[in-house]
Amino acid sequence: MEQTKLDRINELARLSKERELTSAEKSEQKKLREEYIKLVHNNLRGQLNNIRIVEPDGRMHKIIPKKNKK
Repeated sequence: MEQTKLDRINELARLSKERELTSAEKSEQKKLREEYIKLVHNNLRGQLNNIRIVEPDGRMHKIIPKKNKK
């Protein structure tokens, strides 16, 4: 995410503490936050997908994700 977008997220957060945001500002804030959260989620998922377990004998294997029960 570009630094300008991060700066805008922070600016809107500061403004919201000072006054009520306009509907356009609230919409922009929501869009920027969703983009940021998606980016963080994807980065974390990438890191988790690259974790390897090292056994005492030196073998390495990937972590197998549990299935979600629904």
